Formats: sequence, structure tokens, C-alpha cells
Amino acid sequence: MNNERIDHILDEHQGNPGALIQVMMEIQEENHWLPREVMVKISEKLDVPLSRVLRIATFYKTFSLTPKGRHKIHVCTGTACQVRGAQQVLNEVQELTGIKPGETDPDLKFSLETVNCQGCCSLGPMVEIDGETHGKTSPAEIADALKKYE
Repeated sequence: MNNERIDHILDEHQGNPGALIQVMMEIQEENHWLPREVMVKISEKLDVPLSRVLRIATFYKTFSLTPKGRHKIHVCTGTACQVRGAQQVLNEVQELTGIKPGETDPDLKFSLETVNCQGCCSLGPMVEIDGETHGKTSPAEIADALKKYE
């Protein structure tokens, strides 16, 4: 956790409760999750109740209360991707990373999620890694793609 960067974000918005979600998003981007001690700092610096910070952190899916990896892998398991081999691609990702959907590896390198549809049905099976789309992906191709993040 980069405490200097988090403190800088908080100092920029200190005393401005209207910046709560923006601050939380910036810290989430920097830290990949929102630890409780950081949420307490946010509450104090922005002068908002901790209950409000917690309510927002648990309401919006973009926020995580558990550590996430530096690289986020999203495997589409929608119908179009499933019929084109998404399960085999997902199995390969799980084998290579040692994690299942919803998990993060112990080194905080990868987090794996499945999604129902990413709107790229003609590119199935579709995998997104850190926002980069990998379409018509085979298990061998996803292995090559993941090597770029090692």
C-alpha cells in the first residue's frame, strides 16, 4: 500500500465531503482495494461519517474490501462465449494462476472474475486482462497472453 500516494489523494480533497466517491475511486485505483484503516482516514479527512464510507464501499461493485491483484482477468462466460469454449479457457486461466473466480493469488499479482457478457459476442471466447481484450481465445493463446504480465 502506497501510504504517501493515499495521503496525497486525501490532502487534495481534505474537508470536501462531496468528493467522497472520487477519493474512494482514486484510492481504489492506486491500492486495488479499500482497507478499513484507509476508510477511517477517508472519513476523518473528508469529515463524513464512517458509516457513509462503508455504505458506499459495500454498495458499489467497483469497490473491494479485500485485496485484489495488480492484474485483473475477466473471462466471459456468456452463452456465445460458452459455446465457443469459454470453459476450457477459464480452466486454463485457473490452472496457470492457481486461483478460481472471485479469488486473488497470494502474491497479489492476479485477480480472476467471470462475467456474463462483455458485449463482444462475435469475439468469443473473450478474455479481458487489465482492460485489454483478447478475442477468439484458445487455452494456448491465453497462456501466451498471461506471460506478458509475469
